[in-house]
Amino acid sequence: MTSTHHRRPSHSSTSHNLPPLSPSISRPRPIPPTNPPEPPLTLLHSTTSPITPYRTSSHAPREDDDEKGKRKRKWWRVRLGSGMYNDIRNRIPWYISDWTDAWNYRVIPSTWFIFFANVLPGLAFSLDLIETTGQYGVQEVLLSSFMAAFVASFLGGQPLLISGVTGPITVFNKTIYDIFENKENGPNYLHFIGWTYLWAAIFHWVAAVMNAVQGLRYVTRFSCDTFGFYVAAVYVQYGIQVVTRQFGQTSTPSAFLGIILAILTLVLPHYFNSLAKSGYINKHFRRFCADYGMPITIIAMTGLAYWGRFDQYVLENGMTLPTTPTSFQPASDRPWLVRFWQLEGKWVGIALPFGFVLFILFYFDANVSSLIAQGSEYPLRKPPGFHWDFFLLGITTFIAGLLGIPAPNGLIPQAPLHTASLVVMGYEDDSATSSTTAISPTPERSSLDRRETQMDIQLGEMENGNGNNLSKAEQNGLKRRTSITTNEIRRRDRPTEGEDITTRNTKRDEDRREVPVAVVEQRVSNLAQGCLCLILMTKPFEHVLGLIPKGVLAGLFWYMGSDALLTSGVTAKILYLIKDKRATSPSEPLHNVRKSRILWFTIIELIGFGATFAITQTIAAIGFPIIIMLLVPLRILIVPRLGFSEDELAILDGAVASPFTMESVGGSI
Repeated sequence: MTSTHHRRPSHSSTSHNLPPLSPSISRPRPIPPTNPPEPPLTLLHSTTSPITPYRTSSHAPREDDDEKGKRKRKWWRVRLGSGMYNDIRNRIPWYISDWTDAWNYRVIPSTWFIFFANVLPGLAFSLDLIETTGQYGVQEVLLSSFMAAFVASFLGGQPLLISGVTGPITVFNKTIYDIFENKENGPNYLHFIGWTYLWAAIFHWVAAVMNAVQGLRYVTRFSCDTFGFYVAAVYVQYGIQVVTRQFGQTSTPSAFLGIILAILTLVLPHYFNSLAKSGYINKHFRRFCADYGMPITIIAMTGLAYWGRFDQYVLENGMTLPTTPTSFQPASDRPWLVRFWQLEGKWVGIALPFGFVLFILFYFDANVSSLIAQGSEYPLRKPPGFHWDFFLLGITTFIAGLLGIPAPNGLIPQAPLHTASLVVMGYEDDSATSSTTAISPTPERSSLDRRETQMDIQLGEMENGNGNNLSKAEQNGLKRRTSITTNEIRRRDRPTEGEDITTRNTKRDEDRREVPVAVVEQRVSNLAQGCLCLILMTKPFEHVLGLIPKGVLAGLFWYMGSDALLTSGVTAKILYLIKDKRATSPSEPLHNVRKSRILWFTIIELIGFGATFAITQTIAAIGFPIIIMLLVPLRILIVPRLGFSEDELAILDGAVASPFTMESVGGSI
């Protein structure tokens, strides 16, 4: 029986020396490119690296070994803390490289992009809490974002995960306020929230110690797509709320100015993205549009609001973010420390179920955002840390209750956007043995490659003595045709007269498609955007923050929500159903699924989204995390019984992350 205790096979001399993984990580992961980009990478220096496939190991455990291990391990026997131990053990060898790998150009645009994508929506989400409860302000939101970034950067198992103030936590906190607002002898709001956060933190710690995060193995793209669709819809809804409320807070011309700014803020980033995907100008310009399109839009639209005759309207009260008069001062002039232990005993018990609901929300939201940020479409090479990160989330939740700030949580879509902004692009290799990515070659090239491959196979059979069925004349003819084909390929690839090698290589690069070859996995970009949040808490910069019109924030909501909707798996299936089949790619996997099953699967996803969205519009919004969690058993227990074949479910649904990432939680189903 082969042993599962093995080290990752060593790479060639040009590869990085990778730290060994613990025995708990037994599945293969994509090997780093054989010629990784030398830092610092700039826009003027692109990489040319192949996409290497998963490497299978001869030491991988057999299925019968796994079954024997499962039979020996009783269900009630839990190795307390083993998940956290393995996460720490696997991640520690990479800790130094997490800082040194940040010497890369991709970190700069990623920091600015995720800073704007994190802090501004967080502040806009908190407008409900700021204007309704009076217990929170801009300072609390900024401090929450900084705390999450600081903990994830220095202690986190997956530093790429971006955490901050989300829409679900603002819905949760506001619902609690609405429940007790008009209640006689009700509890002190921040004291009650403090106990709620403490109970939730305890549940986090118990779950992490009991390895309960392994439940993520049952989370598939069905649950993630449905939840992501809900979050995107919440972004659009909040943007609408921001602009409509201005009609009651400001004059009518000012409110219409907010709508104009919102529409422009929605359209311009999409225009930059379209330029980035087009073939105009050059690739450096296109990458610049992708990196800085959204920050440029926010700065430009804020400046436009103060230009010309708009000035008198944007300066009205209620048109911009509310700020505090002094730096590092919480709202309502309270002290930073919340003495929640002074809460009356009966309210401590009542806070327990609220804490459990918050635990359910964070269990799903934080872990799903981490899964999506480590999706299989990103060529990651460093191990995850689900158990340890969930334990740390309990610590930040407790600290948030102690300071009276909104609890930070994993962000969707910011977390996967952060990973995507750190992707290093390279060109596909011509060699079929070094790339598993599908290439669409020219007919001439494809024909030549097929002819050469077939001839190589036949020649190989001849050399191995398997070509005895060919006559001597046929063998000589085959050799001549092989020589002619080889010379034809070499002549085609040889530079023409007057053409240097550099020009020839440039043309070849233009003919090949750019693909992700690596991700700059480091801790600096998360820490830097958190430090920028801390800087904004100082008076000069908070004043600048207070100049941003609410209409710009609404447009940012619409852009992020619409972008998430357009890239959602739910939307992809809807578009496939209404699209002419002749307009779809012949290689589209959905061609192998009955349209009735695609329609039925999409309807189930929309029902899950509708139920979650509907409950958040009622006083029962406090229970929406339970609806979200029910998506998992719905997919596992009910959907397979609705007439889907295994092959159809494999196409319509699947694991979110790569096998290597999922191995941390026991593999995917």
